[in-house]
Amino acid sequence: MPLPTLLAILFGAIALGVVAGYYLRYLHALSKHSSVELDSKRKLLEAEEKAIKIVEKAEATAKSLEKDTKEECKLLEEEVKQKEVRLIKKEELLDERQIDIDSQTEVIRNKIENIKNIKEQLDARSGEYDKKLETLADLTKEEALSEVTKQIEKEKQADIEAHIQKLDRLGEEKVEEKAKNILVAAIHRIGNLNHTDTLTSSIEIKDENLKGKIIGKEGRNVRTFERVSGVDVLIDDTPGYVTLSSFDPIRREIARVAMEALIKDGRIQPTKIEEVLEKSRTEIAHLVRSMGEKAAYEAGVPNLNPDLLTILGRLHFRTSYGQNMLWHSVEMANLAAIIAEETGCDTAVARAGALLHDIGKVVSHEVTGTHVEIGIRILKKYGVDKAVIMAMRPHHEEYPYETPESMIVQVADSISGSRPGARRDSVDNYIKRLTELEAIATEEAGVEKAFAISAGREIRVVVNPEKINDLEARKLAQKIAGNIEAHLRYPGEIKVHVIRETRVVSYAK
Repeated sequence: MPLPTLLAILFGAIALGVVAGYYLRYLHALSKHSSVELDSKRKLLEAEEKAIKIVEKAEATAKSLEKDTKEECKLLEEEVKQKEVRLIKKEELLDERQIDIDSQTEVIRNKIENIKNIKEQLDARSGEYDKKLETLADLTKEEALSEVTKQIEKEKQADIEAHIQKLDRLGEEKVEEKAKNILVAAIHRIGNLNHTDTLTSSIEIKDENLKGKIIGKEGRNVRTFERVSGVDVLIDDTPGYVTLSSFDPIRREIARVAMEALIKDGRIQPTKIEEVLEKSRTEIAHLVRSMGEKAAYEAGVPNLNPDLLTILGRLHFRTSYGQNMLWHSVEMANLAAIIAEETGCDTAVARAGALLHDIGKVVSHEVTGTHVEIGIRILKKYGVDKAVIMAMRPHHEEYPYETPESMIVQVADSISGSRPGARRDSVDNYIKRLTELEAIATEEAGVEKAFAISAGREIRVVVNPEKINDLEARKLAQKIAGNIEAHLRYPGEIKVHVIRETRVVSYAK
């Protein structure tokens, strides 16, 4: 077949194919368009059905809400009506009560007026009766009162005397007691420091030639020792001894340890003296701390501030009439614990208050105030519990007893200080003082016997009841106390008991 013919057939086929393709695409588009319209109509119908259902449901819900609302409104209206009824009844009751109150007020006013009228009548009649009585008795009102008073005084003399005694005890004795407490505090603070037994320490020297070394060339060694240590060195007073004198027990103890070390070493010169004294200070500081810790342990008082333990340990070098103050405090702590346990009080507070009660004495010669006030300041500084401070501060009755533990501490102090053997004194002086004490009492007229007791802190005077009555017994006690103050020297205070006992004896035969 020729080429042109083939080409013509090929182009004709292509054209026919293109025409057929366009026609088929047109038919497909028509079929798809009809399908979309059908879907749209179907969806529209479904939406209309749903809308109808929603409207119907909303109408039903609205009807239900309207019904419920009407019922609630009806209930509220009923409640409001009931409340209105109750309020009306209350108003009626209040009106009735107000009417009653008004009527009662009027009645009371009338009664007050009647009472005033009766009182005026009684006052007028009372004046008339007074005048009639004065006329009949031939006495004025004041004279009659004086006569009645005298008669009552005669009949009630014993009661009046008892009342006078009570007033005196509440008045004069309080003033006297406060004055005595001030004196006791002064004696504790200053008097003990001036006692010769507590002002000196003696060191034995086996070789008298050592005194020359202690003095040194032209006295330079002893002057250096006194300057650095702050104590006085007395060398020639007692053979075989060197005496150290100082009011400060810690300073004196440091000097004693240093002097003993120098004598043992034999090399005594200014440089060596300064070196040994510095070493002694360190040793005594450790000793003071260890004594404070030991005392706190034995007294059963834990968790004290370390600085407070150091201050407490310094009491080891203080004495009161021969009694070591640190071990006096430990003894008090144990006594207070026993008493507190028996009486159901706070044992820990009683122990701590007793142990720390005299801590102010450590610096009482350096700081202004009584040792109790100084002790309170020290305990507050180191954060001691307030209950412990309240327990220790009344032991000399400078402060009131605010807790049971404060009374226990005071009792423990009295027991520890006054028990037999607690405090030393010269036996001769002790016996002499007791003898003089009894002699002062027995010198008075009407006294049968006198007994000095409680280590001379009390004296019991037995009088003849036929020669001395109750008022005279009271005056006798004051007179004896005054004579004791005037003629005797003693630490603390002495209590005078005057005992007047009446005995009636009869015999059956």
